[in-house]
Amino acid sequence: MPHGDHAALLELLDRELRRGARPDGPGARIERTGRVVRQVATGQGCWNGVVWSALDEATVDAVIAEQVGYYSALGLDFEWKSYGYDGPADLGRRLCAAGFTPGPEETLMAARIADLDLDADLPHGVRVEPVTDSAGVDLVADVHAKAFGADSSWLRDRLLARLSAAPDTVVAVVAMAGDEPVSAARMELPPGTRFAGLWGGGTVADWRGRGIYRALVAHRAHAAAARGYRCLQVDASSRSRPILERLGFASLTTTTPYVYAP
Repeated sequence: MPHGDHAALLELLDRELRRGARPDGPGARIERTGRVVRQVATGQGCWNGVVWSALDEATVDAVIAEQVGYYSALGLDFEWKSYGYDGPADLGRRLCAAGFTPGPEETLMAARIADLDLDADLPHGVRVEPVTDSAGVDLVADVHAKAFGADSSWLRDRLLARLSAAPDTVVAVVAMAGDEPVSAARMELPPGTRFAGLWGGGTVADWRGRGIYRALVAHRAHAAAARGYRCLQVDASSRSRPILERLGFASLTTTTPYVYAP
């Protein structure tokens, strides 16, 4: 893909998913106020945070303080998701100075589905099953906890809520080896956009390096295309980035989450 296409893809993503953000689940709303687009949501597993901002050195500190005051008054933790091209250049430092805690930097990757190499085979004895109920959600949460060594209760709550209230906006799958869940992933399908988002792809340690992650990316890509989506985007860790590059994804910029807890 020529460099110019990468820039066009990033501009499209910024316009549709950031400036034009839509609520990402039941009970959520998008607010556009001045130089910020933010999501406000209530309920277990909901995400609150700043999706997009257009700030400069003259406005940044006041706007950060406004967001802290707004979410704190609601009693909500929130995330300021910063992209590598967001201004001003020292936005991350200013967020930290205001009391935010940075998370790990990831790489924003995207691709047109038609440009991807989606040939992928699962290891012998492994099958992919759709997740449509609480039993399947429990399997996804179990894989997440084992693969990432992190609490997965928020994921269970979030996925159950989406499957119940808006099942057409999410696809979740689990790879099973016999009765053992060994990998899982989900895909979010924002209505009215060209982008489907790949999230939470993880494989338990003993099953890594066998092509399961690649197969789940391919599975979700086909599912997205069948629903009319033309592009995929993912915040990639250093572990998943090489796999996605081999599939045909382009690295567009970086993303860093900054979290504030009142």
